[in-house]
Amino acid sequence: MHHEALSGDNVGFNVKNIVVKDLKRGYVSSNSKDDPTKGAASFTAQVIIMNYPGQIGNGYAPELEKEPKFLKNGDAGMVKMIPTKPMVVETLAEYPPFERFDVRDMCQTVAVGVVKNVDKKGPTGVKVTKAAQKKNLDMQL
Repeated sequence: MHHEALSGDNVGFNVKNIVVKDLKRGYVSSNSKDDPTKGAASFTAQVIIMNYPGQIGNGYAPELEKEPKFLKNGDAGMVKMIPTKPMVVETLAEYPPFERFDVRDMCQTVAVGVVKNVDKKGPTGVKVTKAAQKKNLDMQL
């Protein structure tokens, strides 16, 4: 390590047996032994609708909600999000840089959000329950 990096700094590093051409935008690196990256099966977030014509209701592609029946520009709500593609998000307490996100549609930012809770998938892509996480932790001790 040549210099100490702070949150938000651009950092470059090399990984053995990985060619730059194999990496794509959106890939996330992590400590594979102590805290490996896991995709989110779902997450709850506080979302603010910023720029969407009309209203966003149940079934809108990146967003699922229980109540209210819809959100429109300027509205905020706690929303359960279920990613349709692999996605890594974290809470502020765990990893602050992965706490905030935006929802893009029609080539513009439709909404912004702050992650409040994450249900993570296991290494096989299966959702890991809290009991399973505890059991796995107990087995590692």
